[in-house]
Amino acid sequence: MDTGIPAAGKAGPLVGLTVIEMAGLGPLPLVGLMLSEMGAEVLRIERAGPSQPLLDLPGEYDLDRHGRSILRVDLKRGEGADLLLGLAERA
Repeated sequence: MDTGIPAAGKAGPLVGLTVIEMAGLGPLPLVGLMLSEMGAEVLRIERAGPSQPLLDLPGEYDLDRHGRSILRVDLKRGEGADLLLGLAERA
């Protein structure tokens, strides 16, 4: 997904790098935030279907999602897995 064109407002040593973050617990959301803050384009993959966030915060205050694009994918279906593999090839 590297277009060679930096995202508007992005600056840092990782500009032009695309990272795929699989939604999870522990340190992973913090790593995604740090990479995004250093200029990487971070695409967060979340489970398809309804989800209930721990806290209902606006995007600018939700550190689990701040600075990332979010894509909901059902990885149990073939189409979802194929989509993720295609994204990974370009990241």
